[in-house]
Amino acid sequence: MIPPESNAEASSNDSTPPSEIVFELKGVTKVYNLGTVPVHALRGIDLQLYSGDFVVLLGHSGSGKSTLLNIMGGLDSPSDGKVLYRNQEITKFSERELTFYRREHVGFVFQFYNLIPSLTARENVALVTEVAEDPLRPEEALELVGLSHRIDHFPSQLSGGEQQRVAIARAIAKQPHVLLCDEPTGALDVQTGIDVLEAISSINRDLGTTTAVITHNAVIADMAHRVISLADGQISDVKINDSRIPPAELKW
Repeated sequence: MIPPESNAEASSNDSTPPSEIVFELKGVTKVYNLGTVPVHALRGIDLQLYSGDFVVLLGHSGSGKSTLLNIMGGLDSPSDGKVLYRNQEITKFSERELTFYRREHVGFVFQFYNLIPSLTARENVALVTEVAEDPLRPEEALELVGLSHRIDHFPSQLSGGEQQRVAIARAIAKQPHVLLCDEPTGALDVQTGIDVLEAISSINRDLGTTTAVITHNAVIADMAHRVISLADGQISDVKINDSRIPPAELKW
């Protein structure tokens, strides 16, 4: 059973993340078998994420970013190695324990919004709040991403950026300790992407949610505490930003 966790405050101007380790990956590998050909998606990843951390995982398509995020989120399992969440090895969890872990501790944001077209923004968020143990009200979650005025609109009545912000509200409504974002601006224009990144940044700053964003866009890296670059399934570089740049000031 995963013990409760209190979210830590994280300053947007502080490049040094708090010291409590949330994730620790040790020698994580992932091999997919395509017929008789093994494909090495991850090759011995060692990584730590801290409470209140904002990390950008940077790399080209095929570098292993999504595989790494899915393993941390309990959506996939490594071929070898260990993944510890707050000192508990999730790679040994049963399916029931993994379901609880994903439901109560992790929020996911993907490139495509996965909203239900027949439900309003409020109702899409409520799908999560109805099953979480200590959720925000849907109205509160939508307010956090600046959509109080759009709560009764259907996805077809929202722009792409607004739909993505509804998806973020849905992810954080259950008050997860970790927010994992897979190319959250990949389908958006620059200004809309800035709006989405502002929402993600405010969640990290105001709620202290440990946040990992994967992207191929190097510009986004400047808003993170740390930038972890991947290439060919391995960590090729780790950079600590001396100061974080707000999304609106990034050099697009």
